Amino acid sequence: MVTLYAGGVSPLPPENQPTGIFKRACTAPLWLGREGLAGDAQADRRVHGGPEKALHQYPFAHYALLAQAFPAAAALLVRGSIGENLSVDGWDEGGIAIGDVFRLGDAVIQVSQPRSPCWKIERRYGVDGMMRHIDAQGLTGWYYRVLEEGEVAPGCAFERIERPAPAATLRRLWQLRQADHADHAELEALAATPGLTASWIDKLRSRARCLRQG
Repeated sequence: MVTLYAGGVSPLPPENQPTGIFKRACTAPLWLGREGLAGDAQADRRVHGGPEKALHQYPFAHYALLAQAFPAAAALLVRGSIGENLSVDGWDEGGIAIGDVFRLGDAVIQVSQPRSPCWKIERRYGVDGMMRHIDAQGLTGWYYRVLEEGEVAPGCAFERIERPAPAATLRRLWQLRQADHADHAELEALAATPGLTASWIDKLRSRARCLRQG
């Protein structure tokens, strides 16, 4: 079942920095454009939002893992709370690859990159160490770019229609990003994956160069 979330910018306690992490479940159809869902906003456009991060999906099953690791925040770790726009049961980083194309309602979207966790997650849940845990365990979720704009709605169709690089899973990408030792040829191959964002191409190629020089 597809659940959609959107929200504006609001203060994040305790320092009241602006954030777009607080989303509400959508109850009616809305437009998905190149910049994301109608009515959705991001506070810091340098690191969130934009065409390459138009839509964020987060696996619902990750919430139970986070609650186990951070029991003090368990009551807050509910679907939609980490700032995602899209929740669909049964998908995680092991089953999603860079460049995968999905039909969501009337729109067509493409996986562009993992989501890198930021410090606002710890403020959101009021616990220390969650950002590092998400990073270490690869519980990141991922972003889409919008290939074809269209109307989407809660409960609409969500279907993978293209998979150009099945080996380039988000899990493998994250593992190589973190590994102390990695094969520079595999890093170069991942960097060449169709659909990967330019910033991640640069990260992987930079790491491959360091390993070759190593």
